[in-house]
Amino acid sequence: MTDAVKIDFAKMDGLVPGMVQDAKTGEILMLGFLNEVSYAKTLETGFVTFWSRTRQKLWMKGETSGNRLRVIEASTDCDNDALLFKVKVEGDGLVCHEGTVSCFTKNIDMEAK
Repeated sequence: MTDAVKIDFAKMDGLVPGMVQDAKTGEILMLGFLNEVSYAKTLETGFVTFWSRTRQKLWMKGETSGNRLRVIEASTDCDNDALLFKVKVEGDGLVCHEGTVSCFTKNIDMEAK
């Protein structure tokens, strides 16, 4: 992983969304936010580190559960203001704090009304 691309943290008051995808299955696992410090920490350690908007501090996903997100590949969108991390999940693979593999488990009815 290299830091050749300049990420635009200015558009969202210092934050960019970071989508996390399982590198093997392609499943979307979660979405979090990164600031410049958490992004640098992610590049340094190779594990996704987010900025907690509610706790106002850095947090590495899996620091307590053991389900850390080891970055296999990273990319940015065309505007350099969103990140995609393809990861290998360490631990038991349950990324969501609700005990599921993915945080995206609540279906929305999209039937025309």
